[in-house]
Amino acid sequence: NAKRANVLASDSLLHSRGVELFECDRGGDVTYHGPGQLVGYPIFDLRALRADFPQSADRGDDAPRLLGAVDFVRRLEEVLIRTCSEFGIATARIKGLTGVWTDIVGAHAPSRAAGKIAAIGVHISRGVTSHGFALNVTDEPLRNFELIVPCGITDKPVTSIETELRDVVQPPSAVPSLDDVAQSVARNFGRVFLQQVLWVDTLDQLLGRTVGVPARAPDNERKVAGEDEIFLA
Repeated sequence: NAKRANVLASDSLLHSRGVELFECDRGGDVTYHGPGQLVGYPIFDLRALRADFPQSADRGDDAPRLLGAVDFVRRLEEVLIRTCSEFGIATARIKGLTGVWTDIVGAHAPSRAAGKIAAIGVHISRGVTSHGFALNVTDEPLRNFELIVPCGITDKPVTSIETELRDVVQPPSAVPSLDDVAQSVARNFGRVFLQQVLWVDTLDQLLGRTVGVPARAPDNERKVAGEDEIFLA
């Protein structure tokens, strides 16, 4: 299929690198998850969220508008843009492309192309989101991005917080820990989605119950229910 065509490495090379291939219902083309990234899979019921956010379209009236799929992706981008900013890295959106990209306007290395620092791919079923984002924190994942055509985009490189802090930010800064980046992302989720963010170890702890909740209903039940699904990247 098209996604497999964008895997450049042979199965033997992938095996030698300890990389496995997985087919999933995440929107978008092939991507990579691995050490050195902060991967977040936020679960939201979009039917419970209003689209009263600056990037949302202005309807010109007072009627509340629920958060749509595109609005949700734009908010994910905003969370990551604000997070990178907290570490001194200027990032932005690129029209027509999903994700977060380094903003080279006014950078100390003007010859560098804008690089993708965070990838986003989501799946929405009956208004509930799954999958999410991967933010490159260290340079470690960049090596394995060479094995694929990330998100099917051939003309833009992949970058990381470590690369930007070393090569662009002046003076160069120390690389934050994954925990520091996770704390920043959590803060910005609260600000962007206007929700309280709580740190818990399990979903049951958050919901105050002891019975586990399946992440996905059985396929036969989903077919009977005729679930509508959306894939975005």
